[in-house]
Amino acid sequence: MKLKDLTFRKTIAANKISTKVSSLAKQINHDYQGKTPLFLPVLNGSFMFASDLLKEINLTCRVSFVKVASYSGTASTGQLKTLIGHEESLFNQDILIIEDIVDTGLTLQKIMDELRSLGARSVEAVALLRKQPAREKNLEVKYVGFDLETEFVVGYGLDYDGLGRNLTDIYKKVE
Repeated sequence: MKLKDLTFRKTIAANKISTKVSSLAKQINHDYQGKTPLFLPVLNGSFMFASDLLKEINLTCRVSFVKVASYSGTASTGQLKTLIGHEESLFNQDILIIEDIVDTGLTLQKIMDELRSLGARSVEAVALLRKQPAREKNLEVKYVGFDLETEFVVGYGLDYDGLGRNLTDIYKKVE
């Protein structure tokens, strides 16, 4: 498959994604039983994952959104740009951040630190994908769908310059 100037091949099929999302939801339902968590999907990339995950959450919960960016083309810029923040009080809340992918971990670490500084009772993360650099930093991601090395991927909400988000499978860039 080609997007703009890059070629991609399927690496994770939609049925495997669906099975993993169900498994993650089951874990979260168990761990947060008796609580009312606030789910905080990070836009834009997590929208498909968050939608599918939240459909399987059977807890009383709230959902809000945050939008941040640290990508340009196929690489993280290393500079976090907060585009839209969260405005309601997070004091004494159990928060679960929903991420599509944890690459360098810079974005997620900044969000987690900020939420903790606002007095959240607990801050955890669920990520569909986690890359090797984040694993090397021992970044706190309690729920992980799939581990990757360093490949660039698109599909299921992830994009290349805005393209490919609508794909139901995940594709990796062919070198």
